[in-house]
Amino acid sequence: MRLYDDPVEVRRGWVEGPGHHGEGPEQFLWRGRLWKVRSVLAHWVETGPWWQAAGVRAVIGSDVPAGAVAQEPQPTGGLATDLLVERELWRVEAGRGLAAGDGPGAGIFDLSFSWGDGRWQLVGCVD
Repeated sequence: MRLYDDPVEVRRGWVEGPGHHGEGPEQFLWRGRLWKVRSVLAHWVETGPWWQAAGVRAVIGSDVPAGAVAQEPQPTGGLATDLLVERELWRVEAGRGLAAGDGPGAGIFDLSFSWGDGRWQLVGCVD
């Protein structure tokens, strides 16, 4: 799978796939080409890397140099924000154009929706 971090425009609608029947990405525009989702292969939610937050490192003592005394972490709201960062990922099979029939121009794509900023990204592709 090739990794990307490309913005895409997504039209949501009714999509189906193994274990999924409901609203999701129905079409997306990537690099000037329209892709029609044939099937949702997987759908999951990921949180941000909360374990890397300064507040977490301070609590477990991984930010404290050897021989130093750990101080009580100061509340900044950063940890709570890190815990709330989520993105929804959709692995879809899609083809080019509205018909999206079998043949050339088909592939498997990972689309990501960020709840924090409301943006869609194409994050991976096998074509």
